[in-house]
Amino acid sequence: MKAFRSALNYLAGQLRQVGLFIALIVIVVFFQISTGGITLAPINVSNLVIQNSYILILSIGMVMVIIAGHIDLSVGSVVAFVGAMAGVMITEWHIPWPVAIVLCLILGALVGAWQGFWIAYFRIPAFIVTLAGMLVFRGAAQIALQNQQISPFPDAFRKLGSGFLPAFGTSGYEPLTLILGAVASVVLIISSLRQRVARRKYDLESEPIWWFSLKLAFTVFLVLYIAFLLASYSGTPVVLIILGVLVVVYTAVMARSVFGRHVYAIGGNLNAAALSGVKTKRVTFLLFVNMGVISALAGLVFTAQLNLASPSAGNGFELDAIAAVFIGGAAVTGGIGTVTGAIVGGLIIGLLNNGMSILGVGTEYQSLIKGLVLLAAVAFDVYNKRRNGAR
Repeated sequence: MKAFRSALNYLAGQLRQVGLFIALIVIVVFFQISTGGITLAPINVSNLVIQNSYILILSIGMVMVIIAGHIDLSVGSVVAFVGAMAGVMITEWHIPWPVAIVLCLILGALVGAWQGFWIAYFRIPAFIVTLAGMLVFRGAAQIALQNQQISPFPDAFRKLGSGFLPAFGTSGYEPLTLILGAVASVVLIISSLRQRVARRKYDLESEPIWWFSLKLAFTVFLVLYIAFLLASYSGTPVVLIILGVLVVVYTAVMARSVFGRHVYAIGGNLNAAALSGVKTKRVTFLLFVNMGVISALAGLVFTAQLNLASPSAGNGFELDAIAAVFIGGAAVTGGIGTVTGAIVGGLIIGLLNNGMSILGVGTEYQSLIKGLVLLAAVAFDVYNKRRNGAR
């Protein structure tokens, strides 16, 4: 009985994380049943990854900005601007597409540096600067394209957004995808065990072994199951590899690097961080440079996926990215959030969009439901804080 109460108390303390994964499972099960099994069909899982890749990419950068206590409303317009410039470079200036990709990422860094300069060194609120950026870069996209669409792009460039890794074998399950799933699972197990050993070494471990094992087993099962589904269709999407690299790199940056700790410190208490020696202006500036690069990458992926550069691209992307971050457990006031949480939040948004579209739900009701989900996530965050404060 005592052990049972101890388990319940621990789960109550992890309500944010537990609730997030329970919500994801409930949504998957609901749509799997209501769509007659279409949700977890291999072709639909592959489409889910590809169609939501740019939102997931944006959420990785957005969660870092929100953890630091800022926000970026310009990412949708930056996606359109970078996509427009990619179209001009590749189709009109005839720049080789690999060079154009590098130039577009540099352009994204310059965009982020422009906004980060005003936010970090002039101390203009990020809301105002990025709201201005939303208008400026939307206008810049329209000017670059002269309010017209540009298409088509080279096949090699299109693979960035909708292509797959080379398939091996002619029938059955694609072996490379299965191998990648197995490798990812082994790396995940080793990394989790090493982190637990390191925490125990410094008496920082409070997670019960049963919960650690259950969570790890569920995560490994999820990775292998997704690999199994993808292998039974067309294999591994190229954009999934990009996402995987971003998640690993940025999770390590936020969890293990000095820069990541400084981001959390700034979001937790800006004045205390400054008094502790954190170079708050420099960190804030670099955050927005990074957000610019991430937005540029999302713009390239989106443009490659559509095979089209359009001045209206990216409309509403900033709202989906922000919603993914808050649904994924980030605090409205900053200082709390994780990259993996933002990815899960993005998957929830993607599953809602996909499931409601399959069921034929109108766009007006889709917006209504997503808005209620976002409100519920923020209300849950506020409730959880008050509950912990009362304790």
